[in-house]
Amino acid sequence: MAKDNKTNAMRKLDSMKIDYREHYYTDSDAVNGIEVAQVLKQNPEQVFKTLVTVGKSGNHYVYMIPVAEELDLKKAAAAVGEKSVAMVKSKELLELTGYIHGGCSPIGMKKFFRTTIHSSANYFDTILFSGGKIGFQIELSLSSLEKVIQFELKDIIRT
Repeated sequence: MAKDNKTNAMRKLDSMKIDYREHYYTDSDAVNGIEVAQVLKQNPEQVFKTLVTVGKSGNHYVYMIPVAEELDLKKAAAAVGEKSVAMVKSKELLELTGYIHGGCSPIGMKKFFRTTIHSSANYFDTILFSGGKIGFQIELSLSSLEKVIQFELKDIIRT
């Protein structure tokens, strides 16, 4: 792929010499994570969405959960020791992270935020998540992801 088509997340992985797979769905009308998983012919349980929240304390947190699941805000707050967390508004996302809604990657944000990944990620050799731009997905093992960002694995989805 041409260097100018790389996202911040991909450039970060390249600079750290971390192997990853790129997946693209730019010719598709897929708008939600389940549709993205279908277009890429991937298991939706293995494709994760990146969600950014703000805690009662004012601190921001990143959560990664399978695309077909919903973040349990109570579990999410407990996971980071907050009284409560709320989703960051889409219009605030770009200034906060450098990414837009639908293209938010846990790698390459303007600032690192404490990150929690749903524990089901452990069931897979690799997971897929946003490459930092709509239409771009990165596939990476948790052990490789751990070289780039710190994260915890916890049960944070609604049951």
